Amino acid sequence: MPLSKEKKDLYFKRMEVLLGAYTKVFIVKVDNVGSQQLQLTRRQMRGTAEILMGKNTLMRKVFRQFLEQNPGHPLGALLPRCVGNVGFVFTNAELTVVRDMILANRVPAPARVGAVAPKDVVVPSGPTGCDPGQTSFFQVLQIPTKIVKGQIEITNEVHLIKEGTKVGSSEAALLKKLNIKPFSYGLIISEVYDNGSMFGVEVLYIDDNVMMAKFAEALKTVAAISLQVGYPTQASMPHSIGNAFRTCVAITLGLDNYCFEEAQKYKDLL
Repeated sequence: MPLSKEKKDLYFKRMEVLLGAYTKVFIVKVDNVGSQQLQLTRRQMRGTAEILMGKNTLMRKVFRQFLEQNPGHPLGALLPRCVGNVGFVFTNAELTVVRDMILANRVPAPARVGAVAPKDVVVPSGPTGCDPGQTSFFQVLQIPTKIVKGQIEITNEVHLIKEGTKVGSSEAALLKKLNIKPFSYGLIISEVYDNGSMFGVEVLYIDDNVMMAKFAEALKTVAAISLQVGYPTQASMPHSIGNAFRTCVAITLGLDNYCFEEAQKYKDLL
């Protein structure tokens, strides 16, 4: 049902306020997310972030009007993202905090026929609760079974569905029979906008430990190159001093009439 003119005007005003009030935006995909789940996420984010959903045509129109009033504004980078089942989460809070709030609310879901599997589905070995009369059902899917204490038991875990493939009717029926809900759905972050910069959500997982590891790796590379070409740098000096000390000790160990204090303990070992 199309929106009335009054509701469209309210939507336009709300989105224009959000565009002017916030400097950080998460672009999220909302496939398979129900209205109740979305409403719960809104409540959890209240006071920290605001979720905006709507028809892509409406959002694009608001963006164009905003850019006409603010030529060259960096928020123009969001306009091409209004494609598919997409939404925006506006915030001025710490990005990592809002990221965790977005990803926290996920709901278990059954495998529906024709749905594309977001991950691999493995059926574990063990009792199924099914009576022996249903053995043929498992045989059709080539699942090894045996009868134990009056019920069917899967002998080995089975890789039932591969990520990216469509769920078939037999696979969906089996998972329903076993009461397995293999998937979970929620808002999926596709990109992040922060004061004019666009980047993937993986950037938000770079913490101090990752930075220290990258820095140490770069330091090792600089030291290795410096030692190879014979050009001393701050990174290579500890290694150069260590190599020089080992050379001095080696020479001292070959002399009978000379030694120095630091090398004496190595000479005593011989």
